[in-house]
Amino acid sequence: MPSYDYPFNERIRTLLRVEDLFAKVLYHVEAGHEYNHHSALLTFLQILDVVDRSELKLDLLQELERQKNTMSLLVGNPAIAADTLKSIINDIDVASDALRAENTKLGQSLRANEWLMSIKQRAGIPGGVCEFDVPSYHYWLGLGESRRREDLLNWLNPLLPMHKAIVIILHILRGSGISTKLLASSGAYQQMLGGAKPAQMLKIDLADNLTCFPEVSANKYAINIRFNVLDFTQKPQKYDEDVNFTLTLCNL
Repeated sequence: MPSYDYPFNERIRTLLRVEDLFAKVLYHVEAGHEYNHHSALLTFLQILDVVDRSELKLDLLQELERQKNTMSLLVGNPAIAADTLKSIINDIDVASDALRAENTKLGQSLRANEWLMSIKQRAGIPGGVCEFDVPSYHYWLGLGESRRREDLLNWLNPLLPMHKAIVIILHILRGSGISTKLLASSGAYQQMLGGAKPAQMLKIDLADNLTCFPEVSANKYAINIRFNVLDFTQKPQKYDEDVNFTLTLCNL
């Protein structure tokens, strides 16, 4: 079932971006081919760019602490599965301790790697890491799958606590809302928002057989969803049929 997340603020937007980039990196690291490891490294360098532009470490620690305090208040509640709650609190503690163990800014040790930073600089140029531009990079790609994977995992290692924290927070966020089955008449849906605790993200789930996708415009006051179709030759066009979908409003 296709699912679409739409963040309402920059903080959640950053978490979703890092989650997406990490998924791609880890996939390409395990795939093993030279081209996969090339894609893994370039995507990894994008992660460094994202985390460099925000105080992500402090935000993550504060959010983990807030979630731990919230979860602790539920201990002993008969409506909550005790083992599951204990496991979540333990995961939060482990993630927080790992983040605090790194005394420097996220990715600082990697930015001190002059060779990696030279690749990062060239990667901003279309085709800038060809073998004639960076022969050392071509040499590294030729070292073999096991050596490349070992290096990639070593470079990823300082950022794994950040990734674990993001996974926990987004898991809690996605599970926080109540899902509602709705109908977009002629491919359009609008809903006013209110309440003391505004949504931070919405999630849209669609049936597998639908040939459309949602585009969302939203803020703390209203949601506008328009379903579009794509023919791959021109910009997306409005989908004129009714669309059944599931909407979940999420907040931490």
